[in-house]
Order: sequence, then structure tokens, then C-alpha cells
Amino acid sequence: MNSLFKIIIFIALTLSILATSSCATLTDDIVVETHANPDVNYHAYKTYAWAGSAQIIFDPVGQWEQPTLDTDEEVKFVINRELRARGLIQVTSQPDLLVAFAAGIDTSVLELKENPNSDKKIVTNVPKAALLIALVDANTGYTVWIGYAVGDAQQQQTIEAIRTRIDFAVKEIFDGY
Repeated sequence: MNSLFKIIIFIALTLSILATSSCATLTDDIVVETHANPDVNYHAYKTYAWAGSAQIIFDPVGQWEQPTLDTDEEVKFVINRELRARGLIQVTSQPDLLVAFAAGIDTSVLELKENPNSDKKIVTNVPKAALLIALVDANTGYTVWIGYAVGDAQQQQTIEAIRTRIDFAVKEIFDGY
């Protein structure tokens, strides 16, 4: 009985480590930065509305954006969730804050990467994707908070992987709010 218990514990720990490490490698390329106006009382904001619609990327062949997933709606869903978690309520008129986001891919980014056959680094094309979220004071029109995430653009990912990356990026961005 004792050895069976040890085997179960070992399997549970192994699965836990695998699950944790697989999530980490899926998002460890994502870097987040936020900027807030230090003179703003963010607790005074109670409501928000969307500033307009955003197009993430025009990708008719599905090379960068999964064609069966509405990425714009996924991003909006997670942003809505994070704003609600911070006590903000979405309204259709007279909001305190306007929310906007934009995303895109720069396919011309070059980086130095380790050459697996030598100790030297070689220049490699590494497309980058970015997501920007801005909160604008609806009364003044000034941007009071902005956050963005940058990561490696990854071609033809599964829907679950895309959702995980979006969720991670938006959560991390709003951790700075």
C-alpha cells in the first residue's frame, strides 16, 4: 500500500510539473510593460465603454491568425473580464473610461540567435506580435493608462494555445493597473 501511494504521488507531481512547464514555455516569450499617470486616482473610475472596434490583423490565408477563431472578440472578452475584476462596469453611455486596443505583427524583426552547430550567433528573422491596451479618461480625452505585451509571432497555433497566450498577455498587462 505504501509503494502504491508513492507511485500515485510521483505521477501526480510529474503531471503537475508537466502542466506547469508546458504553460510556461507557451508564454515565456511574452514581455509586458505598463505606464500609468501617477496623478490619476484610478479608484474614481467606475464605468467604461469601448472606444471603437479594432482590427487585430488582416490575414486572409490564416498564416498568423487562426481563421476559425475571432481573435478580436477573444481579446475583448478577456479585457472585459479583467476590467470587471477590478470593479469597473461596462456601460453604453457616459462612461468614465474609454477602452481601446490594437494588435499587429511585425514580420521584419531580426534577432541574434545561437547557432546550434557553433558557439556563434546568427541573425535570424523572428516576427514579433504585440497587443496594446489603452484606457482614456472619457471627460478629458487623455490617455491615463497604457499597457502592452510583445512576444514572438507563432504561426498556425491551436485555438487553445492562442487563447492561453491572449489570456496570459491581458492578465499580465492588467496586473500593472
